[in-house]
Amino acid sequence: MQKGLPVQKRTCYCGELTKKNVGEKVTLKGWAAKNRDLGGVLFIDLRDRTGVVQLIVNESSDPQMFKLAEGIRSEFVIGVYGEVKQRAVETVNKNISTGEIEVIVSDIVIYSKAQTPPFYIEEGIDTNELVRLKYRYLDLRRPDMQRNIMLRHKACKLVRDYLDKHGFYEIETPMLIKSTPEGARDYLVPSRIHNGSFYALPQSPQLYKQLLMVSGMDKYFQIARCFRDEDLRADRQPEFTQIDLEMSFIDMDDIISINEGMMTELFKNTIGVEVETPFMRMTYKEAMDRYGSDKPDTRFGLELIDLTDVLKGCGFKVFADAIASGGSVRAINAKASAEKFSRRDLDSLVDYVKTYNAKGLAWIIVTQEELKSPIAKFLTQEELKAIIKTTEAQEGDVLLFVADKNQIVFDSLGNLRLEIARRLNLIDNNKFNFLWVTDFPLLEFDNEKNKYVAIHHPFTSPKDEDIKLLDSNPLDVRAKAYDIILNGTELGGGSIRIYDSGLQSKMFSSLGFSEQEANTRFGFLLNAFKYGTPPHGGMAYGLDRLIMLLTGSSSIRDVMAFPKVQNASEPMSNAPDIVDKKQLMELGIKLIQTELTDN
Repeated sequence: MQKGLPVQKRTCYCGELTKKNVGEKVTLKGWAAKNRDLGGVLFIDLRDRTGVVQLIVNESSDPQMFKLAEGIRSEFVIGVYGEVKQRAVETVNKNISTGEIEVIVSDIVIYSKAQTPPFYIEEGIDTNELVRLKYRYLDLRRPDMQRNIMLRHKACKLVRDYLDKHGFYEIETPMLIKSTPEGARDYLVPSRIHNGSFYALPQSPQLYKQLLMVSGMDKYFQIARCFRDEDLRADRQPEFTQIDLEMSFIDMDDIISINEGMMTELFKNTIGVEVETPFMRMTYKEAMDRYGSDKPDTRFGLELIDLTDVLKGCGFKVFADAIASGGSVRAINAKASAEKFSRRDLDSLVDYVKTYNAKGLAWIIVTQEELKSPIAKFLTQEELKAIIKTTEAQEGDVLLFVADKNQIVFDSLGNLRLEIARRLNLIDNNKFNFLWVTDFPLLEFDNEKNKYVAIHHPFTSPKDEDIKLLDSNPLDVRAKAYDIILNGTELGGGSIRIYDSGLQSKMFSSLGFSEQEANTRFGFLLNAFKYGTPPHGGMAYGLDRLIMLLTGSSSIRDVMAFPKVQNASEPMSNAPDIVDKKQLMELGIKLIQTELTDN
């Protein structure tokens, strides 16, 4: 440490200073962002987590201090003591909150020096993300990253305060648990004491929060760390955070009401957005039929139009065969876009839908004189007129068709509408469209496992009127499940749980579990249910995704302090890494060389 400060304690943060502080003596501490020498006067930008303030160091006032300050470079950690002065009008910087004032330094200390950083510590840098993550402690100094982390903190506090106000208890659940099937691979933790046995890291607190309802806690929440050993993408990480909650003696409307209130307060008090309630609700079937997705972005139109009945038995073999085999023909009407799509653009859209397993994309351009299309010659005038009527097509519109199995049609057109909206700039990024999607299917058939599997989890309750279908038509059974969607992103989801032991046994039977298998996997929960179980339900949010949307970030990595990269490693610490052989011996583990597979 060089040259001590007359006032050792920091009196305020840089970004807190305003014209109201003019004339005050202050002690500031932080990082030097810039140092400019204008001949006998140094201008140093001092940065901390609240912002930047300009320091003035005059050679005439203290030549020794000036010489010390001359050696300050970018990212040196310094402390200063000085007087707040108002800037001259012509030197005001309107780009920063402290732009009307500056601090005339009378004493300075250098706490530590710094090497030249591998990238600039400033907003909006165009630096390779891998480099940013390798030096994450530097990346987190950047103002935009610090704002993200601060907003995350504020959001967590607001959630805690809101749920506390509504009678929820914050209760922690274990991190070392029994491995139970929840859809993704578990991260396993070997036990040294119980040699040969393993804990799992929780994919969610699901079973424990249900046990808390059996325990009579009535309303539980937790900002919970969760772990899933699965492939990554922009909005997925191997370790992530949930806002998790559960309630007793409620129905779906109660849960929706609590959560709409929480989102309203969260958006108002973090980014100043007034959210309208109640949120729109839509069944799973309606979402798929209209948007081709169970998490539709409703900020723009381009809804799917079903032409199956209109084109049944038509002369175009691709359409006719798809319908005859149980599939469908659906279209999107890209209104008034004929001049915006060249033939090359249309060809690129054909290639785009093929990535979603569509065999192709048919199109019709509506002009004043004719319908331009390679498929028009295969359709009668009556069929073409029916297409125009059903799609409400007008001059200048472009109709885009996919014919195939329903799931392929939904996947391809559901993603195509997003791609078209991006190309035509139809998405209003200042809009926040919330939506509840309800009545999901309870089960789906897994061809690889050759059995039915739960779409959510085995404790999701079927709708009362559909219970009778579990034996005869299990794929038609709807769940008391609901997802909350924002601008095409699934923020969270939940369900009303099964609490009746007879119905739970029936559910396990539908999933192909024997009584013994059910007890082996979930026996501790089933035993608890024997001692009086209240009706209950809940949901969980992906906190990282929520913060990503609140901050307008393109990746959840930008709202997490120390995220992983695509291969689930952390470039900064080089985790995961090899461990000492002694550690493995204590755990009874012997390593064998294996090839990485997806199985």
